[in-house]
Amino acid sequence: MSTDSSSRNMARLADVFLSPGTSSFADFLGTVAPELLPARRALPAHSPVDLAPHGTTIVAATFADGVVMAGDRRATMGNVIAQRDIEKVFPADEYSCVGIAGTAGLAVEMVRLFQTELEHYEKIEGSTLSIDGKANRLSALIRNNLALAMQGLAVVPLFAGYDRRAGIGRIFSYDVTGGRYEETAFHSVGSGSVFARGSLKKLYRGDFNADECVTAAVQALYDAADDDSATGGPDLTRRIFPVVHVITAEGQHRVPDAEVAATADRVVAARMRRPDGPAAALT
Repeated sequence: MSTDSSSRNMARLADVFLSPGTSSFADFLGTVAPELLPARRALPAHSPVDLAPHGTTIVAATFADGVVMAGDRRATMGNVIAQRDIEKVFPADEYSCVGIAGTAGLAVEMVRLFQTELEHYEKIEGSTLSIDGKANRLSALIRNNLALAMQGLAVVPLFAGYDRRAGIGRIFSYDVTGGRYEETAFHSVGSGSVFARGSLKKLYRGDFNADECVTAAVQALYDAADDDSATGGPDLTRRIFPVVHVITAEGQHRVPDAEVAATADRVVAARMRRPDGPAAALT
């Protein structure tokens, strides 16, 4: 065989890459290179839980024209702050986003796989998944991580998107087994979720506009940080503020840091006068 012919054969893709197959990139990767899936990584002999940074609190709330998702910026490793400016909210595609809580490294890998999964489906099928289809695909990825979750390396994301068919924003939560649950109006996940949800329960209104919904999300993260040591509040000295995404019929976008900073500055200034935050009207 000539050298040129041998080089061409070596450069040729394997048949599995050229054959019609599943629209799921995760299933394809599981067949071709299963060792690259986050759930297939080998664990160290000692307990990995205390060595893995964990992301904490994510909140989401719907408003008249869509949905808002926001996340604090702290990652912890036991009782140590592992990172002060981690990003926990990511775009999934043009009309949805996902926030991560749990083992940070695995969660980020899962988000990247989820993003690729949605893009792969669109290229193979020539259309985008419905928001329910996207939520189901994320559920399958979480379920694949069950073995690691049982060893303490759990990933519990929060998913939100704009349903173009129904014309509304929708929120989906999950458990470590991949169970999928649609939430009404607002939800939160992570170590500070109880406090954030209590804050949103007090502040939330169904007629919010986008700015009001963003402010309520920032207030909720502030309340979570006030009672949960693993949740980071607005860092005024370092100018580190929550990551906030807004999703409407025009698509999803990250709110500019300057706008989030201005909102956080107003919230902190008001807390100087009323440390427990605004009270809901008794009506």
